[in-house]
Amino acid sequence: MTSRTMGIATAMALILTTGAAAAQTTTLRIQNHNAPESTTGRLIAEFVDNVETMSGGDIDIEMFYSASVVKSAETFDAAATGILDCDMTNGSYQTGKNAAFQFTADTMGGYDTPLQFHAWVNHGGGRETLNELYNASGMTFVGNHVGGQESLNSTKPLEGVADLEGFKFRSPPGMESEIFAKLGASPVVMDFTEIFTALETGIIDGADASTLANNVGMGIYDVAKHTTYPGFHSMSADHLACRTDVWDAMPEAHRAILTTAEKALALDLMTLTLVENGEALAELPEKGVTVYDWSAEDRATFREAAQEAWGEWAEKTPETAAIVQSHRDFLKRIGLSD
Repeated sequence: MTSRTMGIATAMALILTTGAAAAQTTTLRIQNHNAPESTTGRLIAEFVDNVETMSGGDIDIEMFYSASVVKSAETFDAAATGILDCDMTNGSYQTGKNAAFQFTADTMGGYDTPLQFHAWVNHGGGRETLNELYNASGMTFVGNHVGGQESLNSTKPLEGVADLEGFKFRSPPGMESEIFAKLGASPVVMDFTEIFTALETGIIDGADASTLANNVGMGIYDVAKHTTYPGFHSMSADHLACRTDVWDAMPEAHRAILTTAEKALALDLMTLTLVENGEALAELPEKGVTVYDWSAEDRATFREAAQEAWGEWAEKTPETAAIVQSHRDFLKRIGLSD
């Protein structure tokens, strides 16, 4: 090898070494409100593995489960202020900031399936509309995930609307509490992580927690022996949202990996929930749980109350009006409303 050739080889080696050393890394602290053993919790663990594998280890995620750093409703602010980097809880916790956050997570009486909601986000202008809201709080919406319609659970019969009278149950903050209050229930807003203890001690009669499979995973049916299925009232999507300066500082490739991994999480959660709900349904009789499939009339009563609430909430802020209109336009576009 000539000295010139050796010089070129040495220079190339230095360039490659320098390039490797200069590869940008991303470290993220993220909190979710799910138990690690729940369906969503297990899939979030897979999300972390997928991100780290696809990035070749250049993205390192420290994931906190069961709201272990701050309370669920405080996660968004903790990310926005630098305690965390990203929030993987639920947008509806932020309705105190702006009523529009209700419609980032759960339209209550709007979409019938998670696919329809995701279609709005990815193909109906939802992502852009959401980021107008999130950016105002210093956050960027990356994506969301939802398994399907949730099941109410109760320590007493819950056959239809009539049984909501005096029904004291855990409800997330926001529009849901108002809808159920109109129907005679007594919603109690509490942290997601407090549900089991509140049921066990009789503080509440029931809870809007999650899907049938997740409820089984959390042990709720060890205490609450009545549940609704198929769900009708709520299909709440958790989000992945990161502080905007953190998001903007990432290499484009890292942002693409996180977005793609979140979409994979969403698809896996939809399909696995379908399977696990079926399996959970088969197990419930052995647990002594009674399942109630609400009548078309009772479902219509709930949907009517929900749609009335949409109109009331749309008047709260300009941002709420904009996002409600976006949902209404898309529901019409896909044939779910006139």
